[in-house]
Amino acid sequence: MKEIILDTETTGISVQEGHRVVEIGCIELENFIPTKNKFHCYLNPERKVSEKAFKVHGYSDDFLSTQKKFNEIGDEFLEFINDKRLVIHNAEFDLAHLNNELKLLGKNIIDNEIVDTLVLARDKFPGSPASLDALCKRFRIDNSKRTQHTALIDCDLLAKVYINLIDQREPTLDFQTENKEQSIIQNSITPYFKKIITPSPEELKNHKNYLKQNLKKNFF
Repeated sequence: MKEIILDTETTGISVQEGHRVVEIGCIELENFIPTKNKFHCYLNPERKVSEKAFKVHGYSDDFLSTQKKFNEIGDEFLEFINDKRLVIHNAEFDLAHLNNELKLLGKNIIDNEIVDTLVLARDKFPGSPASLDALCKRFRIDNSKRTQHTALIDCDLLAKVYINLIDQREPTLDFQTENKEQSIIQNSITPYFKKIITPSPEELKNHKNYLKQNLKKNFF
């Protein structure tokens, strides 16, 4: 089973106000394990980035003006996600913006099966914070690199959150992401495992003596 962890960054919140997508990040999972396949691009939104959005992702108008437009990458994006389940945090937001971009090109909206991790988190932990940062904290996932919201870093974190939400073993994630001026290399994170160590006869003997001495102290 192949799934796509997907995240976008935009010029602002509302599609109705004409806001556009400025970054798309996708990471492919197969049977909950990351493959080497990913899709990532920055986009020229052909409009100004709102002040609030700039504070979130830090992509300036000058930087974005040099990037490709959605019509140049639309077909490649659709091919990458074709027939795969999409895993998105707060899917309503990302889908609204992506479908708006597709409508502007006269293409059909996304009809993939969707898993919204925000919904999963609220169902599993009712009444608790369900932001990506809150879930990273809950599952003890290192999100120290998330100084700003960037699509591939958020996908990396969401993949780990998703595995924990559905109670699957967390995979090793080692993705190379791109920043505005330079590449950011994500460090590999070793999966959690338990190693069974058999004590030696001498260690067993010492342990029994320790228990005898301490049991006497506790009960007498």
